[in-house]
Amino acid sequence: MDTHWAYARGYLWKDYRLSRSSARERYILPMRIRESEQRTLEQLREHYQTEKELADRLRNASKEERRYLYTALYDELYRRVPHHPQLTRKVSFEARTEAVSEQLKLLGHFLKPEFTFLEVGPGDCSLAIEISKFVKKVFAIDVSEDITKNSRRPENFELIISDGCSIPVPKNSVNVAYSNQLMEHLHPDDALEQLWNIYNALVPGGTYLCITPSRLSGPHDISSYFDKVATGFHLKEYTITELASIFKTLGFSKVRLLIGRTKLFWLLPVFPVRWIEGVLSRLSPYLRKRILGWLPIRLLLPDIKVVATK
Repeated sequence: MDTHWAYARGYLWKDYRLSRSSARERYILPMRIRESEQRTLEQLREHYQTEKELADRLRNASKEERRYLYTALYDELYRRVPHHPQLTRKVSFEARTEAVSEQLKLLGHFLKPEFTFLEVGPGDCSLAIEISKFVKKVFAIDVSEDITKNSRRPENFELIISDGCSIPVPKNSVNVAYSNQLMEHLHPDDALEQLWNIYNALVPGGTYLCITPSRLSGPHDISSYFDKVATGFHLKEYTITELASIFKTLGFSKVRLLIGRTKLFWLLPVFPVRWIEGVLSRLSPYLRKRILGWLPIRLLLPDIKVVATK
């Protein structure tokens, strides 16, 4: 299959020659297809249309319906889109170990041996199990036990299955809570409820580190190829300004941003970043993406790292 990239009115388009007998088809895409992406444009469009349909069901569902729809609709997505990266991507042991190591460098600034650590949405629990070596107690909360059923669990590690919103641990028992790429997958109402429950789980002065993609550099789900805002299973992507307001409203005494790489991190106040976001939000998508490539901006985006203190 021959392909060609060119600029067209600030966007990148890709020509596909689907067969010798078929006519060339031209598509205008809001962003370039990633080099690691092995799927055809037709498969990407199938994934997008299916995920958007299922995500709309979640957005429009009642609170009671969403309690079981999260798991049911993800299962349906994987069944209807067999080429989904979660089903086909092979992650090496080395890559998984490196990912855990990078998160440990980040969290190490907040952990102490006498602390209790909570991870919401732990995936295969590799990180939570590793952190159990450095703290007194670890809680890992997820909606399914299947992904972790083969994990070896230390004595100070406890996996808790919840409905996606509840945080069933004792109140005022957690020193450090953590989630990574989770909040954007929740219905906004559920995200607020979960955040309130995390707040209640924290000890006075406890810390919640929340990592979530920025809306200004998105969308970050499959809709990035087709839409200007997230319409897939990223039910809502946030700005730093929005997150700071939500955290403050729920009672957190201090909200700061964590920036940096490897072992060097800095905590910044939110106020000056609000001005930067205000400027970026007024730019065209094309110009905004160009500015987001600058190193100082890349330290803030595409992922937002909020450090909130109870």
